[in-house]
Amino acid sequence: MPTREALDLARSRGVDLVEVAPNAVPPVCRMMDYGKFRYEQSRRDRDSRKNQHVVELKEIRIQPKIGDHDLETKSRQAAKFLDGGDKVKFTVRFRGREMAHPDIGKGLLDELWEMLKTQSTMELTPKMEGRTMIMHLAPIKAKQSMAERESGREERSAAVGSDEQQEEGSAMAEAIRIATERGEESRGQAEAQDA
Repeated sequence: MPTREALDLARSRGVDLVEVAPNAVPPVCRMMDYGKFRYEQSRRDRDSRKNQHVVELKEIRIQPKIGDHDLETKSRQAAKFLDGGDKVKFTVRFRGREMAHPDIGKGLLDELWEMLKTQSTMELTPKMEGRTMIMHLAPIKAKQSMAERESGREERSAAVGSDEQQEEGSAMAEAIRIATERGEESRGQAEAQDA
């Protein structure tokens, strides 16, 4: 349709002519109320932002001279962060003569990893960065929850099927079975006539 006719038609209907795909040949346009479209688009964007969880990187700092109980407390706090779906960065800060013993910091991070192994995956193995040693852990639950949601949806949709849907499904299956039998019979008859 020529551009002038499309514009006249849009004006007569009281809507806007919006170019949807300018790179297509010919360009594709659509008649719509553009203000209403923009409003609905902003509402959808706002709702999607409201429902999404932004994964944060939580940092937990420890020193090489930390006590056993304090280390357990830090691991419990990290477990809370991981259960909340956030990533955790452990930082061991070395000061003064502690720099001569990075193996102590590595041992602490390995011990924390053993405590949190069931709840997390290691994204970044312990490594030195200047005077600090860092390790990153990511939650396992986030990856599993997506798979669990998908399987849960499939189970629910399979279980929710009403009696009418089941009857329609069985009627459809019966019709397909009859049609295939008729097809086989007609093929058999055609083969008998050829012989």
